[in-house]
Amino acid sequence: MKTDDFSDTRRKLMQGAAAGFVVAAAGPGFSQAEAAAAASTDAGLQDPRELYAHGPFDPQTQPWPGLASRMSPRPDHGESTYRGSGKLNGRKALITGGDSGIGRAAAIAYAREGADVAISYLPAEEEDARDVIRLIQAAGRKGVALPGDIRDEAFCNAMVNRAVGELGGLDILVSNAARQQSHDSILDISTEQFDWTIKTNIYALFWITKAAIPHMQPGSAIVMTSSINAYEPGINIVDYAMTKAAIMNYSKGLSKQMIKRGIRVNAVAPGHFWTPLQVTGGQTEANLHDFGGQTPLKRPGQPAELAPIYVFLASNQASYVTGQVYGATGGMGQP
Repeated sequence: MKTDDFSDTRRKLMQGAAAGFVVAAAGPGFSQAEAAAAASTDAGLQDPRELYAHGPFDPQTQPWPGLASRMSPRPDHGESTYRGSGKLNGRKALITGGDSGIGRAAAIAYAREGADVAISYLPAEEEDARDVIRLIQAAGRKGVALPGDIRDEAFCNAMVNRAVGELGGLDILVSNAARQQSHDSILDISTEQFDWTIKTNIYALFWITKAAIPHMQPGSAIVMTSSINAYEPGINIVDYAMTKAAIMNYSKGLSKQMIKRGIRVNAVAPGHFWTPLQVTGGQTEANLHDFGGQTPLKRPGQPAELAPIYVFLASNQASYVTGQVYGATGGMGQP
């Protein structure tokens, strides 16, 4: 056999093996044709402007906290496209808000990178959460469902302890769960609404981090979800924006403490991403119609586009990265 013939044969075998892995990772019902498409996802050049859905989007609303499965179009979390390469083999991860949106994309990616994953979510999100657990298990990893309300300190402590117990440890914490509600004026924000946002976005973050750190060994990673609103606050979400600025500051400050333990702390600052946060009161109806259209890319981001950042920050590849904020804003600028 000629060397060229051997190389071509080997290449075809490797391509087939890769497609087979994608089928296994994606779970039942994932066709060979879909696997082939997924296997070629990052092959060749792709115009980022032409990827995924563009507005105008259909009018839609859901009661809080909403379900990704009922959005139109349905967000892409990487269910049929994300391929792992062992970056997180043997890791134990806890992801808050892991049922949908950014947390769901991170959960799918972590599992396919070899991590066991626990996800927290509100009981009303059970339908989406069950789907995520199925995807984690389809990747051959352990999935742990942790329903409850993170505004309750006792639940936050119990959630972390249960995650540690069922996963057999904890070395990745992704604090992602958040509440966002649109109000044209500060005068329209009740104390009850303000308290709900602050407890979900700030108090819970503090409680969960504090409970998790004693279980984390050197080499562990904490990844927080900030926002473009931390430095470019939206006019109609001032309470949400202030919490995201606090999270950015918190991650930078905490990183200086935690590196003494060998734990890295970083944050991701997404821009306009298509998640249930937007259709459950997070955006006005007018903003939702052309959501993401004001970015240079002229479209919103999809959660699948953030997954590689969350993987990188949790992996050994980011060994010299701590106290950093990674933006993904479709060209909107900072950080």
